[in-house]
Amino acid sequence: MPEKMSVAFLGLGHMGGPMALNLVRAGYLVTGFDVVPAARRAAQAQGVPVSATAVDAVAGADVVLTMFPSGRHVLDAYRGAERPGLPAEAGLLAAAPQGTMFLDCSTINVDEAREAARVATEAGHRAVDAPVSGGVVGAEAGTLTFMAGGDDAGFETVRPILEAMGKRVVHCGGHGAGQAAKICNNLILGVSMIAVSEAFVLGEELGLTHQALFDVASAASGQCWALTTNCPVPGPVPASPANKDYKPGFTSALMAKDLGLAVNALNSTGVAGQMGPLAARIYDRFVAEGGAGRDFSAIITDIRGASRHHPAGGAAGAPAGGELPGAGGRNMTAHDDGSPE
Repeated sequence: MPEKMSVAFLGLGHMGGPMALNLVRAGYLVTGFDVVPAARRAAQAQGVPVSATAVDAVAGADVVLTMFPSGRHVLDAYRGAERPGLPAEAGLLAAAPQGTMFLDCSTINVDEAREAARVATEAGHRAVDAPVSGGVVGAEAGTLTFMAGGDDAGFETVRPILEAMGKRVVHCGGHGAGQAAKICNNLILGVSMIAVSEAFVLGEELGLTHQALFDVASAASGQCWALTTNCPVPGPVPASPANKDYKPGFTSALMAKDLGLAVNALNSTGVAGQMGPLAARIYDRFVAEGGAGRDFSAIITDIRGASRHHPAGGAAGAPAGGELPGAGGRNMTAHDDGSPE
């Protein structure tokens, strides 16, 4: 392969667009495509060459990089989708030259990632899954973390591409291992954000200022990323979304999606998880009731809104904490019915 490989970059949304641009800046021969015309125009305006179709984009590419919303989108694109009443779409696997590297940076089910790798290799190609962490800010700054799954040779092939878009690249194991690491990490993150948010609401009712609780917990055993980087209350961490009315770095909709993937993995492996499914239900309801586009730390507003108010206690005007609430004021337990889609 040439020193700077040609890359077909499919999926030029809020994450994919800046990632593709960073590859262009690093000297890669990028051809982008997105099914949304506005995304194609925006990427082109930033300097990313775009193609009229996905099939045209992959023709002659050394690497096909996909950044799609779900595993179904990845598999349909690989195989070719048949839609009622419309002509069948050619699959990327058939359109790409033999031996092409298929690098999927979507966040999808582990089983779907392994299936995508299987169909790619059976078609005579190579495959690596490498979901990302770091959000839009990281995509724009080129500071993403990539969690890669695939064989050693495949990983070494894509490592320079990933390093051009991120600051940390971890080879987690075989096919699907990147997805596994991503959903395990975000399971921790979702649960910890709910716990941190509950603690701040409880602290308000017990008379603690936000800064006092932060100063203790950030230097004690309660320290975690959800507290010290993405703090859900304004003040202690000036750069956190709470200071900007929860303008997202990582939306609640994406957190709900990732927790749903974690629940799928818990179910398929038989792991007796309880906090993960509960967190997934909390975020699902928050998203359904209008929180989808807010930062996932905005879950604290749901906890406040659903909590019982004791005017005599705690910070002025703050509601008191009670049982772990769901959206809409409904108290939830680990046995509450309902599960994420």
